[in-house]
Amino acid sequence: MARFAVILPAAGASRRFGSPAEKKQFATLEGRAVWLHTAERFVNRPDVVQILLVIAQEDKEYFEMKFGSEVAFLGIRVITGGPTRAESVRRALERLDEQATHVCVHDAVRPCVAEAWIDRVFEKAEQTGAAILAVPVTATLKQVNNQKQIQRTVSRQELWEAQTPQVFEKQLLLDAYARLAPQAPVTDDAQVVEQAGGKVHVVPGSPLNLKITTQDDLKLAQAVLRVLPRPRPQGPAHPFADDMWR
Repeated sequence: MARFAVILPAAGASRRFGSPAEKKQFATLEGRAVWLHTAERFVNRPDVVQILLVIAQEDKEYFEMKFGSEVAFLGIRVITGGPTRAESVRRALERLDEQATHVCVHDAVRPCVAEAWIDRVFEKAEQTGAAILAVPVTATLKQVNNQKQIQRTVSRQELWEAQTPQVFEKQLLLDAYARLAPQAPVTDDAQVVEQAGGKVHVVPGSPLNLKITTQDDLKLAQAVLRVLPRPRPQGPAHPFADDMWR
């Protein structure tokens, strides 16, 4: 049976969120922080053996003060990330539990992911080695120049919008990151695997699996959470709960 380590990148600067007071990953959503809603989607899955939350070094003191008790109860391991998302994921990969056979990377600011969607992408990754949630592009796409003039209409045929979770056989992802050049301009983990020659399969996701980027996204997420099934009930803390900073 596959065993999954879950990496939740939460080290972003939140420049587009529009709030000088807090970052989007720490914003309050239905009474709890955004990242906490996200983590709860994975924490009591029997196939998940480890959850790694990656935060910025500048947020470490604040995070420990505000969320230390939640982290300890849920058994989440917190590590500090790097200057880019790829570097943050790379650092998390260095801390993987030996039990893990697969690695799931999921945006900490994507809290509206349903259990059924996680089941599907986990199953596909177990079958194929690499799978991500994605949705077909339905809007009309325009290529625009620097003067905001339309240059052409781009065909949306065969175009899909990538989401997370993105799930990979552990060694496949480790090998792909080992081949990734420092500061390489990659935007997701599927691209890292693609550049290393790996084949990544798409599992149909949902537009409801939105990524919070702006204040408007936060409002939409509030509405979506009210219609999604609740995550599994919380159980006791994991064995490594007393060692949250590793």
